[in-house]
Amino acid sequence: MKIRLLSPLFPLRAALFGASLLTAGFAFAADAPANNKCPMMTEDEVEEDNEVEFKGVPVALCCGKCSKIWEADEKVAAYYVKVATELGLLPQFKGKEKELGLDTIELLPQRYCAIHQKSLISPSSPFVEYQGQKVYFFNDKAKQRWEKDPEAAAKKAIDAGVLPQLKKDS
Repeated sequence: MKIRLLSPLFPLRAALFGASLLTAGFAFAADAPANNKCPMMTEDEVEEDNEVEFKGVPVALCCGKCSKIWEADEKVAAYYVKVATELGLLPQFKGKEKELGLDTIELLPQRYCAIHQKSLISPSSPFVEYQGQKVYFFNDKAKQRWEKDPEAAAKKAIDAGVLPQLKKDS
């Protein structure tokens, strides 16, 4: 019977191997998006396979629609990053606003769609003029719903507090 002796370096090698696995695990976790809600459709959970980036930082989204909007225009993506970070939806960008140039982006008074009141809008979103003010929508379908009955839609949106640019009737 042969007895194999372990190298005196075995404990050191084992420790280094374990440390490398641990470090790799932390690196992987840091590369995963930190958000669990969509920064565009704010009540929707994110999908694992719907990931985009903003300046090298991963962001999880809820669907392909949001991915298309995000990837179509870097300025629109930057706007969504700014507003969603301010709303607490993108913790991975908190404290990095100046470094990423987000501090130069001016936000609209309106944050949410007048129809889909949990979906964020951007300056490039569809809009209508209503009572001398721009009212923004997440997409063209929402705009079409508004146009069917603007007075009722406006009342509902004002009551919900998503149209700060319009005055609420006393």
